[in-house]
Amino acid sequence: MISLLLLRPPPSCAPSLAALPRLVSSKNRAALWSCNKSKRRSTTITTTTSCFYKADDKPKPTSASDDKGSEVKWPILQRWDVPWAWPTVSLTMLACAVSFVLTGLVEASLLPYLSSEGMQLSLDEKAKILFVDQFFETAAVLGVIYGITNNFQPLPEDLFYCDLRDPFTLRDGWLLWAGIGVLGALIAIALTGVALNIFQGENPQRETDALVILLPLIGSSSISTAYLVGITGVLAPILEETVFRGFLMVSLTKYLPTPVSVLITAALFAAAHLTPGEFPQLFILGTVLGFSYAQTRNLLTPIFIHATWNTGVILILTLLQVLGYDIRELLQAS
Repeated sequence: MISLLLLRPPPSCAPSLAALPRLVSSKNRAALWSCNKSKRRSTTITTTTSCFYKADDKPKPTSASDDKGSEVKWPILQRWDVPWAWPTVSLTMLACAVSFVLTGLVEASLLPYLSSEGMQLSLDEKAKILFVDQFFETAAVLGVIYGITNNFQPLPEDLFYCDLRDPFTLRDGWLLWAGIGVLGALIAIALTGVALNIFQGENPQRETDALVILLPLIGSSSISTAYLVGITGVLAPILEETVFRGFLMVSLTKYLPTPVSVLITAALFAAAHLTPGEFPQLFILGTVLGFSYAQTRNLLTPIFIHATWNTGVILILTLLQVLGYDIRELLQAS
């Protein structure tokens, strides 16, 4: 027994099975071989782990949309991780619709005065009233959306996401894709207008369009123009894009593919304007807004496209009015 202890090498030497002395029994030899094998396995695992892990590495945040779209290379096809279900979507959209209707009734009671003569209010004062009305409508609807969605805090980072950084990156630069969206909308809507003129013949009357009703304000003064730009180029894009793209379209991606959600939202967006004669153009614009948002996942992209479109229309009509053109006839012919 003493001779065996003297013959046993220190553990650090890690002797091989062939180097063991013949005095060690076969049972002890098997035990030592198993011990050496476990040591080698432990050393291998430790070495491998040190190659693939760093202490300063931090795990990247993941979401359900990443899991669902892990095989989807195009961000425009990926879905959002939406924490609420369809009853919340229905309730929120109903509340928004009620706000739209109530505000529309208020506007309907004010707009007839715009075309009447001998009014006590000036055109600038009427434009101011409309601006204030649009401001309260925007605040009310956004308050409804915030109040309902706030119950699901913390929300995923890509919901109602707005970020001014990296505006020109190819993958998700918000300003780059906004410019592409504006150019694409111009071409698509122009071609649609030509096709409608060919197949429909005479243009339908547009006396009920909000733009036609607001014609007395267009070009009347710089103050009225500023109010109109504030309404159509700032408040309306923020309101409509938050409701239709930021909430409704994103919510639909929980149940439907993203392209289908974009088209459904575009149709509802066009119908909400209550101008059947402009439905094709508004549907195309809504489609561009939806796909641009799906590409960048930045709500600034559709807001900028929408604001640029509306502001451009107001400024062009104002310029034509100043140059002496009859913009009512131009709108009717368009």
